[in-house]
Amino acid sequence: MRGGRSPGGARGRGARSGRAKNAPRKVTTKRVGGTRSRSRRVPLRRRVGSGASRVGSMSRFQGVSILLVVVLSFAGLKLVHVQAFEAEALSARAERQRTTVMDIPAERGAIYDRDGIELAFSVETRTLQVNLRNMRREWTEHLRDNPESDMDFDARIEEISEYIAEQVPELTSEQELLARFRKPADFTYLVDKVPPSVADEITERYPEIAEEKRAHREYPGGRLGSNVIGYANWRMEDEDVSKHNLRGLVGLESARDNDLAGRPGQQVVDTRQGDRAVVIPGSERDVRPAVPGSDLHLTLDSDVQHDLQQRLSDYVSRTKADGGSAVIMDAETAEVYALANDSTFDPNEFGDVSEDQLRNDAVTIPFEPGSVNKVVTAAAAIENGITDPDDVHSVPGSIRVADHTVRDAWSHGTLGMTTTGIFAKSSNVGTLLLARELGPDVFAETVERFGLGQRTGIGLPGESAGYVPPREQWSGTTFGNLPIGQGLSMTVVQMASMYQALANDGIRVEPSIVRATEKPDGTRVPEPDPESSRVVSADTAETVVDMLRATVQEGDGQNSGTAPKADIDGYQISGKTGSAQQVDPATGSYSDSKYNINFAGIVPADDPQFVIAIMLDAPDTTLPEGSSAAPLFRDVASYLVQRHQIPLSGEESPVVPLVVE
Repeated sequence: MRGGRSPGGARGRGARSGRAKNAPRKVTTKRVGGTRSRSRRVPLRRRVGSGASRVGSMSRFQGVSILLVVVLSFAGLKLVHVQAFEAEALSARAERQRTTVMDIPAERGAIYDRDGIELAFSVETRTLQVNLRNMRREWTEHLRDNPESDMDFDARIEEISEYIAEQVPELTSEQELLARFRKPADFTYLVDKVPPSVADEITERYPEIAEEKRAHREYPGGRLGSNVIGYANWRMEDEDVSKHNLRGLVGLESARDNDLAGRPGQQVVDTRQGDRAVVIPGSERDVRPAVPGSDLHLTLDSDVQHDLQQRLSDYVSRTKADGGSAVIMDAETAEVYALANDSTFDPNEFGDVSEDQLRNDAVTIPFEPGSVNKVVTAAAAIENGITDPDDVHSVPGSIRVADHTVRDAWSHGTLGMTTTGIFAKSSNVGTLLLARELGPDVFAETVERFGLGQRTGIGLPGESAGYVPPREQWSGTTFGNLPIGQGLSMTVVQMASMYQALANDGIRVEPSIVRATEKPDGTRVPEPDPESSRVVSADTAETVVDMLRATVQEGDGQNSGTAPKADIDGYQISGKTGSAQQVDPATGSYSDSKYNINFAGIVPADDPQFVIAIMLDAPDTTLPEGSSAAPLFRDVASYLVQRHQIPLSGEESPVVPLVVE
């Protein structure tokens, strides 16, 4: 509109001159270059003002334009730099923030006894978890938006803790849950081993609680064979959320973890920002399926194992021993039917287990065997033609070895003792007389063939090799100690292995505890054949086994062996007692009150089926049964012959002369 204000701020021309709307304009004519031109007459002031305005506007426009060009140029350069040089790194960083590579747990293999009874298997459970950072933030925002609300973070976690504790009281308590909710952390696990249906109910009621699939290991036998079977689990507090497979921690669960565990699968998933374990549903991709683990089939017999554990524990208690271990081994194959320690544990209650309970003393703790080791001298003497069972030897009450005097366990003058009598009555002096005829080199070779100072290869973790001093380190008194079972050490499994060699016609077979693995497709793969080696000839082995029947005989006068209480009516029994002073750790010398009490025996002697080895740690030798493990052997062997319906021996063991007047 002409009379209005213009974008520049000046009024219309008509209004300023005061002329009529249609009045003619006054025009002047000016000659330019000989030609007359027409121009409007414009006041000087207006011309000057208009020019200044245009100059100012031009200056501002140019400045803004320059600034805009600079800014855009800088932004363009930055964009080029990002796209050209930082794009890959930024993309990778963004991807890491929203994706996680997670394991797909493999189903862990089960463990069975020799008859297919389950000793360990896995079940699916849930673990409840919560993102504490998100939960705190949400309740802070709730209170900000609802200042009158009586529900805050503390009230919410109290409600949730009370409800969960009511649903799974056997797994956790309200106080434990509250402590986890109040941790100064962004994330926490709350409780594991929750049944899937219960977990679903909890997470539906409380959306801030998430659940995660887990596998829980069950041990239906509880303490049955637990030192052998072991334990597998994942640790709720410390486990990386993307690595949550069961892993073996103790026993065969640990030693054979590669077989049992299988191979985890893997998948890429998206997680919400800040959530350690909450997977965005439907985001799974790049899935590599898990491969289930193999089952283990053991040599253990659950019934025999249970019986041995019970009897051993009771006997240790009755004799007030510090501990005890025992092994039952197949006489021919060296398969272990039972392996027990008085101290054991329930893997279903692993949180209450002490380190001492986890030990498997029968394979990990060596001890001085005492007279049980005299079988080495007996076998070497028969094998090398030094003596025969009925030969009579003049055996004094003591013998001098270097600067030491060795005596028998009972006082006597010089006795005429048969070779059988020397070992059945466990004469130290008679044994050393025969060892002298053998010589140290032959004795050392025989010790090595019996496997002493070497691990048996049973396949259980932590096995000790025991100790035999190297031949080149023997002193004058060494050969006065080793033949009677002092100055060397062995485990209960090694002790059983020695007698297995004699029961198996002189062939020592490497003990075994696993019979086979079974692959997920059902293929059964037997364990490799155990190594075997000949220790003595079959004739020597039979002779020594027959000689050791006299250990359990009860004869007239001095013709009783050291263990008549090991005898079983109707069966021939062959065995050897042992008693060795323990080393007093305070003085470093032998104790006068603490002993290792041992027994190793074969049942039946005329057709060997089983070898039983027992060690009692420092029983009270003043008690009626404290000085011998023979009664325990008798009870264990009696159960074995009934359980396996072993036929009675064809005839009773003959009573042979041990001491000749």
